Amino acid sequence: MNNESMVAEFILLGLSSVPEMDAALFSVFLIMYLICMTGNLAIIIIACVDPALNTPMYFLLANLSFLDVVCTTSTIPNMLVNFFSESKVISFQGCVVQMFVFTAAMDTEFLLLTLMSLDRYLAICNPLRYKSIMSKQACICMSAVVWSFGLCSSTYHTSSTFRLSFCASNKINHFFCEIPQILALSCSDTHINELVLIVTDVILGVVCFVLIFMSYVFIIIAVLKIRSVEGKKKAFSTCASHLTVVVLFYGTLIFAYFRPSSGNSSNTDKIIAVLYTIVIPMLNPLLYSLRNKEVKESIKKVIFRQNHINH
Repeated sequence: MNNESMVAEFILLGLSSVPEMDAALFSVFLIMYLICMTGNLAIIIIACVDPALNTPMYFLLANLSFLDVVCTTSTIPNMLVNFFSESKVISFQGCVVQMFVFTAAMDTEFLLLTLMSLDRYLAICNPLRYKSIMSKQACICMSAVVWSFGLCSSTYHTSSTFRLSFCASNKINHFFCEIPQILALSCSDTHINELVLIVTDVILGVVCFVLIFMSYVFIIIAVLKIRSVEGKKKAFSTCASHLTVVVLFYGTLIFAYFRPSSGNSSNTDKIIAVLYTIVIPMLNPLLYSLRNKEVKESIKKVIFRQNHINH
């Protein structure tokens, strides 16, 4: 207890310890952040303004894009500032807010991807009852439940983490405040925190993955029963973007949490964190726009309409 002190701020060591790389890394991540914001905000806007996209699928897609905006904005801008900051300091309160927002976005995304797979399952396997089950009110209620669970989970993890006592060291070997790195600085017994974190990961990760997997098994069986080749292509095309996002998202997190530990685990953790904080959120709108004719047509209509107004 003598070595403990009240921590008023944390120092984020960042991605690299080589100052000469900061300018190049800043440029790369700034471009990626701008692409991510532009793509996800474009998805949100066209889903709101185009009546043709006023469907449960695009309502959930707009939610996913908003989550990506929140997740990326909670981490990347602060990292960009720290590239040119000598102190690289984040206040205690700032670290709390960053962890809360990031954790809420990640936990909510697990459930939202599961809800999106349920939407595709109903649309393909039970098309006659699809509109009655996935009504506007039902989509809003299910989305509210998903968001509420994510916020409650994040509230518990964040509050229980920052109730702990911290040692004299306040240096976080990461580019943002994430739960495992904060627990590593604590002088308190963190076994309960780690156990609850594992249980939450199992519930959100494994259970949601199993539900998504089962949904796509039934989807594939239903699609294979379609006689026309064109019908099969159309059915698969509506699922291809979501399935690609699921593979990227879960593949990254499975590698992050189930890989064997090594001497360079800290550097590997940072690289993996870059994938799920900026790379995947940047790719999501590109995958949905490039593989989806409705999204591409909607973007063209919005651009044409804006050009017509300007003229």
